[in-house]
Amino acid sequence: MLDTTTYIPRLKGLYKDSIRAAMKEEFGYANDMMIPKLDKIVLNMGIGEAVKDSKKIKSAQADMTAIAGQKAVITKAKNSIAGFRVREEMPLGVKVTLRGDRMYDFLDRLITIALPRVRDFRGVKPTSFDGRGNYAMGIKEHLVFPEINYDQIDEIWGMDIIICTTAKTDAEAKALLKHFNMPFTG
Repeated sequence: MLDTTTYIPRLKGLYKDSIRAAMKEEFGYANDMMIPKLDKIVLNMGIGEAVKDSKKIKSAQADMTAIAGQKAVITKAKNSIAGFRVREEMPLGVKVTLRGDRMYDFLDRLITIALPRVRDFRGVKPTSFDGRGNYAMGIKEHLVFPEINYDQIDEIWGMDIIICTTAKTDAEAKALLKHFNMPFTG
């Protein structure tokens, strides 16, 4: 077991040691508080099949908890939609918000292990920023994470990953993620 008093995630140490100085030099920030940093990472899985089979939500929650290292929360429908056979308060997905050391650990695993395991992977789109320095991406199969045992899953789900930063512009956020070795195309 790791001693939590001395353990610092690799990317967090990299940020403190070299990325902050590089960002300050690149954008000419007046002080250290202006330098963008990672705020949180939100993972989301929408389980549409949960309308027919409620056991799938528990399976998705277990998989998401294994991937994130933190208990996943079940999301529920806000409104009833007859066309989709959805009733109010019906469970439809799972989500996790990661902050602190778990966030840096997850980003490290995403960049170094999971993304290279994606079939026909050529990089992530550099245009998926929202205008406020947040980056969103999707993964079609949650099997790319090493925490998921291929033999024990009953269904393959996609997931959304939103990386929130304190950057004011997309250019700053892109530069920050490039320093973390995010594999952008082009």
